[in-house]
Amino acid sequence: MNQAATLRKLLSRPLVAVTSYLGVMILFLCVIGSSLSDVLGQQADVAASTDVLAQFQGRGSVAARGQATDIAAPSGSPLLEGATVTIAGAALLQRVSAAVTKLGGNVLSSQVELQGTQSNIGFVTIIASCEIDQPGLQRLLYDLEAGMPFLFVDQLVVQSAASSAGSGEGRLRILLAISGQWQGAR
Repeated sequence: MNQAATLRKLLSRPLVAVTSYLGVMILFLCVIGSSLSDVLGQQADVAASTDVLAQFQGRGSVAARGQATDIAAPSGSPLLEGATVTIAGAALLQRVSAAVTKLGGNVLSSQVELQGTQSNIGFVTIIASCEIDQPGLQRLLYDLEAGMPFLFVDQLVVQSAASSAGSGEGRLRILLAISGQWQGAR
């Protein structure tokens, strides 16, 4: 009972009561402010995640708001299309040949590997021997790996071409093994 009397005596003083009340109110305001801050932070995280998701889906949130963007997302299917694996291999070969000739190179030989270690998991691989100039090699590799469908350079062998009668200087002979995943028959 002695403690209850002491507590009643302390709370009966107006200064102690007002100070205690203000302290509790400040504590509640801090808790409310912290909670609001957490909610606003989570809302910003959700907005950022939504923007990333929109970019992955190809909509591009920056472009959707009407702002200019200098990054062009590749269009098309990420997988090789074709009713059969042979048609998918032909499409892959056509894609690689078009990329080489677009950069001023020549496809010397090519073959489609339909039976390899990766073919069991749905990948189609081609091996192409090409001739291209030195600056075009980097652009070729970027074009193949950054475009659609998703292609992977499994092997790259580069050697300088023997210059004959002054022609072919700066040209490289490259051997490429490129694979892409086939989506299968629909």
